[in-house]
Amino acid sequence: MICRLFVFRHAETTDNSRRLFSGWRDPDLTLKGLSQAHEVSEQLRCEKIDYAFTSHLKRAGKTLEIVLEHHTGVPVFTDDRLIERCYGLLQGKSKRKMAAERPEWFAQVHRGYDFPPPEGESLKMVEDRTLPFLAQLRGWLGRKPGNVAISCHGNSLRPIRRVFEHLSLKQMLQLENPQDRAMNYALHVHDISLDCNSTSNAETSWHGVLNPIYVRLATDPRNQLRKYY
Repeated sequence: MICRLFVFRHAETTDNSRRLFSGWRDPDLTLKGLSQAHEVSEQLRCEKIDYAFTSHLKRAGKTLEIVLEHHTGVPVFTDDRLIERCYGLLQGKSKRKMAAERPEWFAQVHRGYDFPPPEGESLKMVEDRTLPFLAQLRGWLGRKPGNVAISCHGNSLRPIRRVFEHLSLKQMLQLENPQDRAMNYALHVHDISLDCNSTSNAETSWHGVLNPIYVRLATDPRNQLRKYY
């Protein structure tokens, strides 16, 4: 049984345009971002979409809303395992300034695998919560087949691409994810191999993980994603 996954990064935000560490901040889309979202919408206009997933952050939700403008009645589920990487105390700070002041440290934070910024997440931590989402989705689609649109973030898109494009760790870390097009993957719901210990049973409805909007740092004890680290 094969389902299609249409996976895309949210469109450009005000933080993106200013080269700021965004993470769990919640900036709006720019005018360019709105145009990018419409490009993805046109790309998927003639595709059949049965379900859609996003994080609670409005940049992902707004991008998905625009992408689905030609698709009526699609149920949308919120799951923060797809949320952007938390940059901890760097959130809101300038990437350019950080790269100039501490270039080696910046390189580790920006493209290292198991190197979390202060009170934030490493890319490994993001992968550790994204793969259980894919495992649950596979089981869920085994009982409720359909095509899926997934509006995620630059760093949660990395492990998804690593699985479906069979990338090495080095290749995943070097990815630059576009904001104006969707990736199209075939999900073989009974035989895809995921390096993940968590395989939730299929449910009659989706039960994802939703973080309270007031949780700003990965180290917050109220962070419901902590169980995956």
